[in-house]
Amino acid sequence: MLGGKKIIFLGDSITDAGHNFQPVREGEPGLGDGYVRRIAAMLHGEEADIRNAGHDGFTVQGLLRMLEWDCLRHSPDVVSILVGCNDAAVCMNTGRTLDETGFAESYKSLLKRIREGTRARILCMGPFIFPCPLEYRNWIPLIREIEAAEQEAAREAGALFIPLHDLLNREAEAVGYDQITVDGIHLTERGAEIIACEWIKRVEFI
Repeated sequence: MLGGKKIIFLGDSITDAGHNFQPVREGEPGLGDGYVRRIAAMLHGEEADIRNAGHDGFTVQGLLRMLEWDCLRHSPDVVSILVGCNDAAVCMNTGRTLDETGFAESYKSLLKRIREGTRARILCMGPFIFPCPLEYRNWIPLIREIEAAEQEAAREAGALFIPLHDLLNREAEAVGYDQITVDGIHLTERGAEIIACEWIKRVEFI
């Protein structure tokens, strides 16, 4: 299904997962220790060309700034996007609303540029947060708002959308939050595995 295809993963630290510190060969970044590496392992037999273009701390505006370098120039066949948690942090730390940050417009612009600049199929994954530590409980309405904005943008762009917040939180409630997240935002190996499995399950539908 994805044999020989070029797949680029765009995102923040959850996608990044330290990939720049794991060179595979000179001039090329590694895959990191997160869900991208696990997806690559699951697709090993298909010889897909997988690239991790995650950046620690990035918002959707950061993805837009780096889109040509990270994505468009490589002519990908599939582009996967996971962003939104840092955008939520901007709102929580500054008191600005999501509308005031221009999030929805920026996310739509991101998908539009990928659509116009490549022939890639696009897979969008929604943001997530865990109410452990308790301070992040206050973030949940904003994460929901971002999730809705991304889902609407994906629908308009003909992209597949995978909501992750409920999926990950259901698992965390079942097995314990410390089994899924290390700090309420970033994932354990088990958490990364959940995303990877869901991605593999859904990618055939894009």
